[in-house]
Amino acid sequence: MAIKLTTYINQKVSIAPLVIFRIAFGALMFISISRFILKGWVYNMYVAPKMFFPFYGFEWVKPLPEAGMYIVFGALLFASLGILLGALYRFCAVVFFILFTYVELIDKTNYLNHYYFISLISFILVFLPCAKNFSFDNKFFKRTELTNIPHFFVLLPQLQMFLVYFFAGVAKINYDWLFEAQPLKMWLPAFSHYSLIGDFMEKDWVAYVFSWFGCIYDLLIGFFLFNRRTVNVAYIFVIIFHAATALFFNIGMFPYIMMTITIIFFREEFHIAAVRQLKALTGYKDETGSAYSNGLNRPLKFIFAAYFILQFVLPFRYALYDGKLFWTEQGYRFSWRVMLMEKAGTAFFYVKDNKSGREVEVDNKKYLTYMQEKMMATQPDMMVDYAKFLKQEFVKSGFTDPTVRAQSFVTLNGSGSREFIDSQIDLSAQSNSFLKNKDWVKSY
Repeated sequence: MAIKLTTYINQKVSIAPLVIFRIAFGALMFISISRFILKGWVYNMYVAPKMFFPFYGFEWVKPLPEAGMYIVFGALLFASLGILLGALYRFCAVVFFILFTYVELIDKTNYLNHYYFISLISFILVFLPCAKNFSFDNKFFKRTELTNIPHFFVLLPQLQMFLVYFFAGVAKINYDWLFEAQPLKMWLPAFSHYSLIGDFMEKDWVAYVFSWFGCIYDLLIGFFLFNRRTVNVAYIFVIIFHAATALFFNIGMFPYIMMTITIIFFREEFHIAAVRQLKALTGYKDETGSAYSNGLNRPLKFIFAAYFILQFVLPFRYALYDGKLFWTEQGYRFSWRVMLMEKAGTAFFYVKDNKSGREVEVDNKKYLTYMQEKMMATQPDMMVDYAKFLKQEFVKSGFTDPTVRAQSFVTLNGSGSREFIDSQIDLSAQSNSFLKNKDWVKSY
């Protein structure tokens, strides 16, 4: 078995799939970062907020001043263009990975699965020889074009995409999604005004069909994409699935990213023909071709063995905690749980001066943006962050040894609004921990 696996990952394949993947990813990121800047999100998300919600273990990650954040996004534009063109490729891949991940870590309010996915793909790109063919680097440095590479390099992005799909399917194997068709039963009627299909959006059976299809699709699509005999049909389903999500849900660039870079699974003949056509269109002249001469070194194998073990383990870390996952959200992030619940809440915070006994209600809008307040009201770790921030703010305003408590009411997948946390505990005295249960979150 080990010999077969070694043979499989070391067999020589065309570099063309990596070239097309590099171009597609670079172009998509250039468009995405441009869109982010033009929509004013740099200011709204990283300049305007008075406080930020750090990820556990990354509390040291802070936003730069306004000019610095615009420089960061300018550098991301430059790096994505470098990836696209294969210009200073390795440098640009490293810069893109570091800066994109930095931006993502500033505030978990803005966490999205596809931001996490982009960080992972950009990390993988750092190690791939994507610019060894049809690139500015080859032309400028007059390098010999690389034609064949170990299969290992093509497998890395393929396996990452497989895991995204598969674990998204595993996450859908839950009672609410399969047997209550929630939250789709709540979401789809909002599209009843659509011509032709609008009447169907209010039917419960349509929500069940969408739910079951989504689960089966995610669980199986990766296997069909890996199979040369079924990849073309599978890609048709990729287009249908992501076109539907783009039509019904406002999830930005993610459907277009997946529809585009999934072509990494196409047969290498497709990629070879595409590269040949691009070279003809641009007048790019090949230097003499050569095969990848370096063997796969042990450190590289070790890095990605550890990497994928971590990717397999992270989605199951919720088992470390008590309580219902969707309610407590402990272990929810970084596990490919995509659009699985409709959760909303309100939170009222109170700060008490322990010397005078005076207690005041906090106006959350004074400190938080609309999105921060919305996300904080249903996520316990963000409540702790906010309580600690409030304690510091009220100490500055003259309060002595203040305590911070909150009343929060949350509804999940159409259930009635319920009290979310123990309203008597001092939230500012709690801590976020990778292992510790938040036993002050009420259970039902």
